[in-house]
Amino acid sequence: MITVDGLTHTFGETTAVDDVSLTIDDGEWVVLAGPNGSGKTTLVRHFNALLEPDAGTVRVNGTPAADQPVAARTSVGMVFQSPRDGFVGATIGADVAFGPENLGLDHDEIDRRVDDALAAVNLEGRHDERIDSLSGGEQARVAIAAAVAMEPDHLVLDEPFTGLDWPAQRSVLEHLDDRHAAGMSIIVVSHELRDLLDRADRVIGLHAGSVRFDLPPDAARDRLPEIDVRPPP
Repeated sequence: MITVDGLTHTFGETTAVDDVSLTIDDGEWVVLAGPNGSGKTTLVRHFNALLEPDAGTVRVNGTPAADQPVAARTSVGMVFQSPRDGFVGATIGADVAFGPENLGLDHDEIDRRVDDALAAVNLEGRHDERIDSLSGGEQARVAIAAAVAMEPDHLVLDEPFTGLDWPAQRSVLEHLDDRHAAGMSIIVVSHELRDLLDRADRVIGLHAGSVRFDLPPDAARDRLPEIDVRPPP
């Protein structure tokens, strides 16, 4: 469970997240919707202590993320808006293995996690391929595999479809469906809700750093225009 209580974060004189409180239960599919600049990315970067709050707390499985960042990053996997921003290895296998290696796991366990994560995104047997030779959709799948290899309770994806064509988007969505069916909670940050709204258990609408609504998808659809997000057809 991720619990956010009175979270505020500022950049200079700009308040990016303003007194936000919410809870994300294990196994939920949550869409965090809002226009650019609404505070979505700032908010989720507190989930695994990539940022520290100016006020309030974020707890992951009951533990303050800022106090135990390693535990938070083990429990909350993060896939960035541009997959290239998160790559640390030159090859698929090296990148996916990086996280488990930093947990101090033995080689057999690392190999198992890498193999399982690559199989989950249909990249099995491609350990030695260079990441810079991959298509955008394949790079997105590597980023998901790297997060999945940490075996997190929650997977956060920040605008995961930016720059992807429809076949690549469909492939990513299928793999997210598989992870969700296996019990992982999925949190997708997006201002484009086509193919996401009907998958969600909840839609949390952000605007100017504040939560404007937290509703089931059908009820959220009519509220999207008030946060400057276009409802999907």
